[in-house]
Parts: sequence; structure tokens; C-alpha cells
Amino acid sequence: MAKGTKRRTNNYLPVTVPFSAATPAGELEERESTREIPAWANRCVWTDRMLNALTVGVRGGRWHALSDKVESELNLFTSARKVVGKDGAAGVDHQSTDDFAEHEIDEIRRLHRQLREGTYRPRPVRRVWVPKPGSSQERPLGIPTVRDRVVQTAILNVLEPIFDNEFHERSFGFRHGRSCHDALRVVEQQLDEGKVFVVDADLQSYFDTIPKDRLMQLVQAKISDRRLLALIRSFLDQSILEELSEWTPEAGVPQGAVLSPLLSNLYLSELDHWMAALGYEMVRYCDDFVILCGSQAEAESALEEVKRFVTSAGLTLHPEKTRVVDSRETSFDFLGYSFRWKFRFPRAKSRRKMVDRIRQLTPRKSGQSMTQTIAEVNAVTTGWFTYFRHSNWNVFDAYDGMIRRRLRRQLLKRHRRNPKRLPRTLRWPNAYFMDLGFRSLRNAHTRYVQSLSPGNH
Repeated sequence: MAKGTKRRTNNYLPVTVPFSAATPAGELEERESTREIPAWANRCVWTDRMLNALTVGVRGGRWHALSDKVESELNLFTSARKVVGKDGAAGVDHQSTDDFAEHEIDEIRRLHRQLREGTYRPRPVRRVWVPKPGSSQERPLGIPTVRDRVVQTAILNVLEPIFDNEFHERSFGFRHGRSCHDALRVVEQQLDEGKVFVVDADLQSYFDTIPKDRLMQLVQAKISDRRLLALIRSFLDQSILEELSEWTPEAGVPQGAVLSPLLSNLYLSELDHWMAALGYEMVRYCDDFVILCGSQAEAESALEEVKRFVTSAGLTLHPEKTRVVDSRETSFDFLGYSFRWKFRFPRAKSRRKMVDRIRQLTPRKSGQSMTQTIAEVNAVTTGWFTYFRHSNWNVFDAYDGMIRRRLRRQLLKRHRRNPKRLPRTLRWPNAYFMDLGFRSLRNAHTRYVQSLSPGNH
């Protein structure tokens, strides 16, 4: 390669900010401290004595007498405050969070009485279909009643520390003090260390296929309280109501239920520990996981172990989406990012989702002011950048260009309607949009890179 050619190539190497730079060291240490169970366990349930038992263990390895903690009015009250604060949709009984809050004291007392007497029965889950991000397909979402969400939250307050205490450190989904960027940071570290052969696995319809009986066996391995076990089982056996049809699924946990993230993590916890015991570097975020290996042979062996577990657990790997890749030659997706060698990009679905949203906000015919349109675009791109700021720099140039082109089309359409307003030039330079408040993603990336330089700390 000629000397001049090499210099030009280096000049155009994309800048990628490592995931390890996502958070300043002090903030990272503070966030990691919140991973400790005493930092987040609900103290209306968890006493110092109970927290200590997480370390020293309980008799027989199973927890007893937990029902009274679930049904306590204080636990139900704090659970209700959390549910009402999220302002979710109403279930099959049409009771909104506002309706529940209006009669909160009476509702909590009724829940307390029914749970204590064993007469509480969950209502059917209302099923709705929501679009999959970046796709034309839809996925089912279950909406329990507000009362059921309160009870499930009360159960979660009791169960979460018990099970989380047993989860592997490489499990990041729906856990306190852990985020997608934490999981992505581990993936990047392993790639940098040369583990470039990746098992990219996909569990087909995971939430809908978890065997209920086996899941309850895992719960019973740590919980012996019969009343609480019966209550958990009643939520697993909830029927589904969709329009005029009602049925009870033979397997699965409802997506959208409060307990589902914890139970789904519990079901795959055995896989986490098994793969770690075999020496594999597996990183998991709920049902999305990758295994990073140093050779093709190691990756193939890891995939065989996953297949054995999945078969024994009654699950299914997606035949078309499960593969072994050499990330130096073929990209793989994880948590919205696409990895290939030293390059990091938003995956195809993430890109389509972003493009579709920008198109919605910038139709060619629009009655609102350009300032308002730009403000709405900024609201979307700011949140998007916060997550995808570790992508290669040219991603941001491409989005900036697309947004400005669509804004110019709006202006062109307006001026064609009124020729007297037509300016001498229709170029509308980039500075024009900057003056109206447009926040360039490329400039945001540049500022972010500069803020991480040693001289700015």
C-alpha cells in the first residue's frame, strides 16, 4: 500500500467511543454499589435479619413464612404507590390507576383481607398487540388489572432479593444497578481480548414457551411457603382475554406482567451458571445472550452445550437466527447494536425504527412551524443519541443529512404554494436549521468525545 493511501485511510477511520467510557468512574462506582441487595431491597419487607440470612443461608435452603409479608398493608400500600405512579392501562375490569388511587385505602384493605383469607383470585389478562420496533410485525402484550399488578408487585418485593442473590453476575436484564450498556461493555471487552468467535443465539418465543411446571419447581427450590406458592401459580395460570375469546395458555409467562421479568431470569439462571462453570464467556440480558470465544471450535462446542440445555428446558432455538460468527468478517447484533470487528453501528431494526420515527415527524405537508418540528425531532434524537453514542461517527452524519433533507422538502413545499415567499436560493444552509435550534448528532458526538479527553476531567 502506498504511503499516501495509508495516510488517507487513517484519516477516515471512524471514531468509536468505548462502552467503558459511558459513565465517569465515580458515577460507575456509585451505580455498581446499587447492585448490592441491601441498597434496593424494600425495607417494608426486608429486615436486617432477613438480609443477613441471604448471606449465611436459611434452614434447609428454603424460605418459610413469607405470605404475611406479601399481604401486609404496608407492602401493599408501597406496591400500590409504585403501580399508580406508572399510570399503566386498565385491565379487563376497566379500572384505571386513577380509579384505584381514588379508593386506595379501601382497595388495599380489601386486598389484604382477601390475601389473608385465601380468597384472592387473579382476573384474566387483557391481550393487546403492539408493533415490534423496526418491524412490520406485532407482538402480544398482556395487561393485568391494576389490583393484580399491585399484588404481583407485593410478591416481587418479597421474592426479588431471594432469587437475585443467586443470579450470575453476567446476567444484566431487569436487575438493579445493571443496564444494557453494562452488558455491552463486557461484550466489547471480550472482543478486544480476542474472543471474536461469537455464538449468536435466539430463543424462539421465549416468554410464551417457558414450561410452567418446571418454572414452579425452580421457585419451590427456594420457597416453601405453600400459600405463596399457590398465589404465584394462580398468576401463571391466568387466562388470556382477547376481544371475545378467553383461554388459558399451557406454557409461558405473560409479557407485561410484573413478575414475568424475575421469573424469566430465574428460568435461565441455570444456563448462566452452567456455561460459566464450563469456562465460557456468556453475556445475557433477559432472553438475549451471546457467548464470546477464542476459536471456532470453542464456539461450536459452546453452541452444542446451549442446544442441550434448551432441549432439556423445553425451549426452542430459532433455527435461522442462531449461529456462530467470526465477528471480524460477519456482524452480530446485541441489545440494539451491530458489532463487526472494531465497528459499532445501530442494528438494522434500530435504524429502521429511527428512520420511521423521523419520517412521521417530518411529513412533506405540515401545518406547524419549522421551530416546532425541529423541537420534536430533537426530543427523539436526544434520547436516541444517549443510547447509540458509542456508534461510529459516520452514523451521526448520515442521520443529520437525512433530517435536514426532509426539513428542506417541507420548506420547498411551502414556498411552492406561495411563490412570493420564494427566496433567492432554496439551499437553506445547515446554519439555517442550527439557528432554529436543530441539534446535530454529529456535533453531539464530537462534544461527547471531547468531554472524555483527559484534559476535561
